[in-house]
Amino acid sequence: IAWSTLQPPTFLPDDVDGRVLFNVATAKYHAQKEGKPFNAKQYNLGNIVMVPPLMEARKRGVLNSKGRLNRITENGVVWENGQKEGFDTIVWCTGFRYATAHLQPLGIVDEKFRVATDGTRAKALDGLWLVGYGNWTGFASATLIGVGRSARQTVSEVSEYVQNAGRL
Repeated sequence: IAWSTLQPPTFLPDDVDGRVLFNVATAKYHAQKEGKPFNAKQYNLGNIVMVPPLMEARKRGVLNSKGRLNRITENGVVWENGQKEGFDTIVWCTGFRYATAHLQPLGIVDEKFRVATDGTRAKALDGLWLVGYGNWTGFASATLIGVGRSARQTVSEVSEYVQNAGRL
C-alpha cells in the first residue's frame, strides 16, 4: 500500500472534529456578515481531520505520503525520484479538482476528459478505480456524503479484485 500526494499532507489536531469545524465555519460566516476579519487558517478545509480510523492508520504507520508520481505505467507507477513500484490496483482521488490528463497516455480518456466507468471502476483498464469525480463515478460522488458511498463500494470492489487476482 502506498499513498501519493502532491504536497505533504497536513493533519488537524486530534481534538478537531466536525463539531469544531462547524463552529469555525459558523464564526467565519458571522464575522464576514459583520465585516470583521477572521482567520481560520489552522482549520484549513484541505487539512485532514483525524477521525478514529485515521488515528488507527497513524498508529500503524501508514499515513506517510510517498510524494508525487512521475507517471503511471502498465504495471504500476514511477515515483518522482525515479523509483518504479508495481501495483495491482490504483485508486485515484483528486480532491477538489477533476484531473485526468495524466491518464491520457493510457488511451482511456475521452474528449471530455472522462474515463468510461462502471461505478468507479475503469471499464477499459483492469485495476483502476476513480473516486470522487462527480456523477459519472457515482451519484454525488464529488460531495462528502456521496464520496463516502462510492468509496465504500470501491473498497469492496478493490478487495474482491485483489482476492480474485491472487487466484489467477
